[in-house]
Amino acid sequence: MKLRMALTIAALSVLLAALLTAPHLSLLAHAQLSTGKPPAESIATHGYVVASKPIKSSAIPAEYTLVLTRDEIYVPIAIRKPEGKGPFPVITMASGEGREGMKKVEQLTERLAQMQERMLARGYVVATINYRNEIPYEYEHAKPPQNLPDSISGERRMLKSGPTLDHEDLIAIIRYLQSLPYVDKDGIGSMGVSHSGEMILKASSEYTFGAGVCIEPAAHEFLTIDTGPTAPRKDSEIQFNDVEVVRKRANKAEAMERIQRMHTPILVFGRDTDHQQGVFKLTYEWMKEAGKEVAWQSFDHPVHGYVFIYPQKDGSYKPDEIQEKAFDIFMAYFDKHLKHSHDGSR
Repeated sequence: MKLRMALTIAALSVLLAALLTAPHLSLLAHAQLSTGKPPAESIATHGYVVASKPIKSSAIPAEYTLVLTRDEIYVPIAIRKPEGKGPFPVITMASGEGREGMKKVEQLTERLAQMQERMLARGYVVATINYRNEIPYEYEHAKPPQNLPDSISGERRMLKSGPTLDHEDLIAIIRYLQSLPYVDKDGIGSMGVSHSGEMILKASSEYTFGAGVCIEPAAHEFLTIDTGPTAPRKDSEIQFNDVEVVRKRANKAEAMERIQRMHTPILVFGRDTDHQQGVFKLTYEWMKEAGKEVAWQSFDHPVHGYVFIYPQKDGSYKPDEIQEKAFDIFMAYFDKHLKHSHDGSR
């Protein structure tokens, strides 16, 4: 009897420990804080311009700015705007993971400068952006953090129910851009390569904006794709070119729940021979099946992220035929969804 009771107590202890370390902890936190003062209101969106730097061979400088996020830290962006008062539509541009802070923003702004000149000439503000690094797999079970009552300090501190994730920085940046006097708040678009393409999908399931262009979006978490040890690999590189292989490993119910919340028009660019082409294609197919406004383009190009046109080694700007075609496609898409009758200098 004593042995059975000891085993029962041990089992309950293990269960309690599991509950305290599992995602259910957020439910306990809510219960513990239910008697505190009302949640603090979020601080109004704002940014600080820390430097304005010239861009080589351009009359339009970049304003390097720190933008407040949901958990009151700042992320770096660089803004370039046409002459005039606007209001102008805006396109944000990002590539890969959030890392290296302002250094990455500076480098990417320089690399994209000549491409951005063409976008500025068409009447767009362009913003090169960055965000915090990701917490792998956290998105698949996390919910957007909410403000909680403060029953600890007796004040009204900004307490959150969970961590802020990298795609929420994109939302914070869009909100900030919408607050600028020269910006058309209904004309915000975002384009991103690879992980930054997935950021657009995640953000648009929680916040609606003008349009998104997802370039080879690595949407593993957004579609809840099993990338575990049984996933096909060549050396260490996962092999998801076949959409049917991806379809079998994705969680359609979870993906569709996110997709159903989306109201932002999305253009997806694939790359025919990319090892992740099946991920890009399935993103499009499930959005289409859900009745969302989505378009698909794919080209056979040797460069990952080919839609972003970087200078040649000698510094010259020489987009190839496919890059020119892709540029015309996504700019026409943005023109359709972001430009309104009041756009332009005045």
